Amino acid sequence: MQIGLVGLGKMGANMRERLRNAGHTVVGYDTNPEKSDVASLADLVNALDAPRTVWVMVPAGAPTQHVIDQLGYLLKPWDTVVDGGNSRWTDDEKHAEELSKHGIGFVDAGVSGGVWGLKNGYALMVGGEKEHVDRLQPIFEALKPEGPYGYVHAGKVGAGHFAKMVHNGIEYAMMQAYAEGWELLEAVDSVDNVREVFRSWQDGTVIRSWLLDLAVNALDQDEHLENLRGFAQDSGEGRWTVEAAIDNSVPLPAITASLFSRFASRQDDSPQMKMIAALRNQFGGHAVEAAKKA
Repeated sequence: MQIGLVGLGKMGANMRERLRNAGHTVVGYDTNPEKSDVASLADLVNALDAPRTVWVMVPAGAPTQHVIDQLGYLLKPWDTVVDGGNSRWTDDEKHAEELSKHGIGFVDAGVSGGVWGLKNGYALMVGGEKEHVDRLQPIFEALKPEGPYGYVHAGKVGAGHFAKMVHNGIEYAMMQAYAEGWELLEAVDSVDNVREVFRSWQDGTVIRSWLLDLAVNALDQDEHLENLRGFAQDSGEGRWTVEAAIDNSVPLPAITASLFSRFASRQDDSPQMKMIAALRNQFGGHAVEAAKKA
């Protein structure tokens, strides 16, 4: 199958490679000409046979809107746009309406996998009309992990990004729990091998997880996380999750507290946020800040 891919950053470039490894034809465009297969978005569209599919992997908000606006004029009826970035689900509804005026289909895809997705596959949460989603099944099958899990048609337009938003909210809370436990272990005199305590949890315990594995990776690289500043950004999806909970009268105390802890990290060099920062770097390649030298 042919597909155009707009945005060849950390995830987009790996997705292009995974799709090509599966035998699909991918035409990639990025504003960085060293990464791009074509010189412009118009060239990308012209390189694809109708009906075209263009997958967008650019930052949420204005950058995504800019690409959607251009594609609305470049694409033709029966073509389809997939937004695989971390857009807010309410933007999906707007984009679908805008593109439908031109006869262009729209699918939103929440994508999880970070820098490990090329090797392990990407979990996909998809929203959109069945006719558009069904046509893209070969692409979803190539991107998802091997086996029966890792893909869901979550519902109508916006459902994919809403599901990914909740996923990220849960991720916030899980990371916060590991970080709090790590700080407490580091604080007491009786435990003198915190890294190996974390490692011992990797098998046979109810709290084992991929995040725990990544925590051990981070501790192997820097046993006491002394080289990291206790500061962690929030991507925006934690905030959206809390806002959606308020709108729907759903209590989310753990997720909300984990978001507020991120805010607190910007005021002090928080030990817990060293672990949060280390985990975000491990799974997503997110930037970390070096500890300030005394």
